[in-house]
Amino acid sequence: MANLQVRDIDNRLYDSLKRRAELEHRSVSQEVVKIIENHLKRDDFESELRTIEFLKLTNSWHDDKTAKELITEIKSSRSKKNRTRITDELFD
Repeated sequence: MANLQVRDIDNRLYDSLKRRAELEHRSVSQEVVKIIENHLKRDDFESELRTIEFLKLTNSWHDDKTAKELITEIKSSRSKKNRTRITDELFD
C-alpha cells in the first residue's frame, strides 16, 4: 500500500481533522483516506450528472435499439433505385 505524507498543515485544520476522526472512531490517517475517497467518489458522480444534464440540453437522441439494429434499419430504408440515378458522386 502506498504512503502519503502531508506537511505544513495549519494547526486549526489539523485540530478539526483530529476531532472529526475521533467522532468517527478513526485515526487521523484513516479519516484523511476516507475524506479523499468520498471526495473522489463525489467528483465522479457529479461529473456523470453533469454529462447527463449536458446531453439533455443538447437535445441528444436516445434510442433503445442497438447500434446494429439502427444500422440495419438505415441500410434497409435505402433504395438502390435512387443510388443508380446518381453516378460519380463523392459519397456514392
